Amino acid sequence: MAKHKKRKSAPTPDPKDSEKNDLPETEKQDIPEVENSDTSDVENKINPKKETKKPEKVLSEEETATYKKKLNKLFWIRIGLAVIAGTAATFIFEPIEGEERRWASIGFMIVLFFITIGIGKGMKMQLPSSDRKKLVTQGIGSYVFLYLFMWIVSYTLVNMSTSGGIPSPLP
Repeated sequence: MAKHKKRKSAPTPDPKDSEKNDLPETEKQDIPEVENSDTSDVENKINPKKETKKPEKVLSEEETATYKKKLNKLFWIRIGLAVIAGTAATFIFEPIEGEERRWASIGFMIVLFFITIGIGKGMKMQLPSSDRKKLVTQGIGSYVFLYLFMWIVSYTLVNMSTSGGIPSPLP
């Protein structure tokens, strides 16, 4: 590990002296000057085929409102699909027994999520480059948890009478 010397400055007798930016003459000589170099030149020498970043397109308020409305629509499509697919998974995978049922249902959930990504791409949203991943991440947590919740609740309600658990107050 490298050791560095701490620079000591002359004590300031007056509190207003600390506001001054001027260093005493003795310290000015001790501090080496720093070269101003352009980092892009260095990067171009290291990787000359590297593409330069294009300036981001600035969206107007109307375009921003439009793509936010489409993202909101995509969110609600995923929520609705999670509720329907979670309930349907109980009936679709009824004949499968054991551990395979669980993995089949999780695979079904993932496939449907990829379908919603395709639906989102079909909406032709003009997203800025900083928001490109929102097409995938918009509502993913809600989708997963609602799917699993509806799958568990519907499975429990369908198979409640076959288990010898707590009797239900409902007929």
